[in-house]
Amino acid sequence: MTKQWKKDAEYLSYVEDLLVTEEVQSLSGFVQHYHSTRLDHSISVSYYSYKLAKKVNGDARAIARAGLLHDLFFYDWRTTKFDEGSHAYMHPRIAVKNAEKITELSDLERDIIIKHMWGATIAFPRYKESYIVTMVDKYCAIKEATGPVVGRLKIRWQQLVLRNQSIV
Repeated sequence: MTKQWKKDAEYLSYVEDLLVTEEVQSLSGFVQHYHSTRLDHSISVSYYSYKLAKKVNGDARAIARAGLLHDLFFYDWRTTKFDEGSHAYMHPRIAVKNAEKITELSDLERDIIIKHMWGATIAFPRYKESYIVTMVDKYCAIKEATGPVVGRLKIRWQQLVLRNQSIV
């Protein structure tokens, strides 16, 4: 993920109070999608969703904040199991409860966090911002999980192309 978000004054004005909390910073201690931390993932989802919201006249503040908080849970999702339901069902509810401990959530922000697993869960998002975070979350997860592999494939491809050019 680029660090472009660090230079975006408007974005920072929306999330800087959350970024400095111990709860949000502790996400850096959890691996999320094999090649990223949960904090890096949450910032990516937050920032890319914020940028998209601005293009479609969405609530950029709410989407930036909820995107940052959408995975605010403190366990390894690969090993922790729940009697009440799957991780896809449980973690958004846990994230909302944790988010409410550090900030007040609007109905929009709550919907974004709870519904960001739509597709894996059946509750339809109520707002366009919720759909945006859902889709950006999936995009970021795929990008983070496959990024190093794709990068190595690109390098290997370039090496093969250069080798073939020198043969000709």
